[in-house]
Amino acid sequence: MTRLRWGYSTGACAAAAAKAAAEVLLGGAAPPVVEVPFPDGTRVVLATLYARRSGEESEAAVRKDAGDDVDATHGTVVAASLSWAQDGDVTFVAGDGVGTVTRPGLSVPPGEPAVNPVPREMIRAAIREVTKLPVRLALSIPGGKALAEKTFNPRLGVVGGLSILGTTGRVRPFDPRALRDALKCSLDVAAACGIRAPVLVPGHIGEKAARRHFRLSDPQVIEVANEWAFVLDRIGEYRFDRLLVLGHPGKLAKLAMGHWDTHSARSPGAVSFVAAFAETLLARAPPPCPTVEGVLGALPAPDREQVAAKLAGRVREAVVHRLGTGRDVAVALVDMRGDILGFEGELATWT
Repeated sequence: MTRLRWGYSTGACAAAAAKAAAEVLLGGAAPPVVEVPFPDGTRVVLATLYARRSGEESEAAVRKDAGDDVDATHGTVVAASLSWAQDGDVTFVAGDGVGTVTRPGLSVPPGEPAVNPVPREMIRAAIREVTKLPVRLALSIPGGKALAEKTFNPRLGVVGGLSILGTTGRVRPFDPRALRDALKCSLDVAAACGIRAPVLVPGHIGEKAARRHFRLSDPQVIEVANEWAFVLDRIGEYRFDRLLVLGHPGKLAKLAMGHWDTHSARSPGAVSFVAAFAETLLARAPPPCPTVEGVLGALPAPDREQVAAKLAGRVREAVVHRLGTGRDVAVALVDMRGDILGFEGELATWT
């Protein structure tokens, strides 16, 4: 089996470009490569496309390498323009091809550049390795406005370009056969290690939340990605007693909708479903929001807890029906910060 090559997110590229720009702004030579800190504590060296200074402003760029992933932004240029600011920390500005948020409910507020929280921290950390002074940072992706029309950004209320994304700094290539082989190996390893109560998560956010809230061994957590049908249909081959499904409701609500491949290109979004579910439960419509996070976040805390718990119950029903066995199942829904929104089923096994 050919091993697919991983790549780097737009957030990682922006962090590298920003650090290179900071070095040049301080009078240094244009660096051919820069080393940037990643969220998992590792450090990665990325090549710069250029780095230069003009007066009181510097600019640097990195060409995105998405590895072997089919990524619309592979090969795009992520540029950072840096100048000194009067006060504050790092002020983010949307340059050419980077979108601006116009609606509530996303992970950054309206009016801000569409640079997600993890990339912001990566970029800030990279700059702060060079200077502690306040700076103004304009991020650009030439051609990003046209590329954004092929994404969900217009529907989400992100206008003018792409979002700077990433939760790990890395891009994992998607190959269905390789992924399923890896998932089967994960199930095999869990069983061989004597795990009787595995935890299934969609991705990094779920895994991080699971390890934060519960006492889990490494092989106990299985990152399913979007392959819920594949994994659940094979659970019966193993001697697992209990199962915890944990993740963001934007993904897991799709299971309650009957969609077992939760990839955004192959399944509908869950916003309308969750909003209608909340309206039925509360007898009133929640405020309109473009994301599931926003729909739940706009509710008062008691209502949010009620909706999340009932929604977890619906997901649990769907999973139990898919499994077709008497195996115990619990479901926990978490927000983007990893906080538990609601759950259904007994969680004591994992505490």
